Amino acid sequence: MRKIYSLFAITLLLASCGGKKEQSVQDVVASNDLAKIREKKASVEDKIQTLTEDIKLLNSKISELDTNKKVPLITVLSAKEEVFNHYLELQGNVQTKQNVLIYPEMPGQLVRIYVKEGQQVRKGQALAKIDDGGLSNQLAQVETQAALAETTYKRQKRLWEQKIGSEIQYLQAKTNYEAQTNAVNQLRRQLAKSVITAPFSGVIDDVIKEQGTVVAPGMGSEVFRIVNLKDMYIETDVPESYITSIKKGKAVEVEFPVLGEKITSKIRQAGNFINPANRTFKVEVGVPNTDGKIKPNLTAKLKINDYSNENAILIPQSIISENANGEQYIYVVENIKDEVGTAKQAIISTGKTQGDIIEVLSGVESGVKIIDEGARSVKNGQEVKILTVSQDAK
Repeated sequence: MRKIYSLFAITLLLASCGGKKEQSVQDVVASNDLAKIREKKASVEDKIQTLTEDIKLLNSKISELDTNKKVPLITVLSAKEEVFNHYLELQGNVQTKQNVLIYPEMPGQLVRIYVKEGQQVRKGQALAKIDDGGLSNQLAQVETQAALAETTYKRQKRLWEQKIGSEIQYLQAKTNYEAQTNAVNQLRRQLAKSVITAPFSGVIDDVIKEQGTVVAPGMGSEVFRIVNLKDMYIETDVPESYITSIKKGKAVEVEFPVLGEKITSKIRQAGNFINPANRTFKVEVGVPNTDGKIKPNLTAKLKINDYSNENAILIPQSIISENANGEQYIYVVENIKDEVGTAKQAIISTGKTQGDIIEVLSGVESGVKIIDEGARSVKNGQEVKILTVSQDAK
């Protein structure tokens, strides 16, 4: 800028000296006369100083008389108190505790399968039959022997009560009867294992073994997968910093992106153990599944309200700047008249954020006009022109 003023001043100087021949700067320099060069330099600097002051005076008058002067155009929003709900956003997977593989409890050939995939079954219902390997015949024999032992015991007991016979005969009959009864019960329990039953009510999700297959207890011999889709829940990990605000009974908004559906639920269990590896605790959110659309391992998005403020002032995060001291500030408009006002810097402190909105804890009061669009291009104390007033920060 100084160079421009210098050139401008020299031009005016040369133009004003048209009537009087004055030695040019080039001629003075070419003379190699140090005294003349210094004198010429001092003369030019004096004229530049005079012209610079004249330019300032002219600019001041132009600014005063110009009705179309350029003023930054801005929009403002009115600070107002409103309800602010902050949500913790998490992701989890749908699970069910009633999703199990059913294994046989005895070895043998799978002689009958009573159900098919997708079939609803009730708790205790027979699903398949395993060849008992002759246990039913053994049971019949033992039951016959138990019946004879019972008859003998009852007769011997009546005789003993009438003081007929010896005590040892009575005790032998009683012991034999009890032994036969225990043998019958044991065989019945063993035989019951030949029938595979449903451990709970649900849906047969998979029939893994085919009829005629030889099965045995142990890994790799699962026969069915049964699932109950009614008692579902979502499990997720919550950072330990939320342990005081995320509790049992807290309302949760659940979204299933794949299904395009949303439901409202509650936290049914909040864990008491913090995982030292990632500093989180587990939370379970119950999921009603009346129509059966929700499946295990389905991805879900959770929104849990962890903070609320009934009288919050909210502003867009994009209008906040930071000074050299690390303080956050915004610009407000004061002395508004005919949609023209003065921009003033306001130091603020902020709280929680939700999306593009942030809570202002101090530095701004309700009713203040806050610069929205144009906040990055104004300066403290600058005159600004208001175009529109936004309804709110959102």
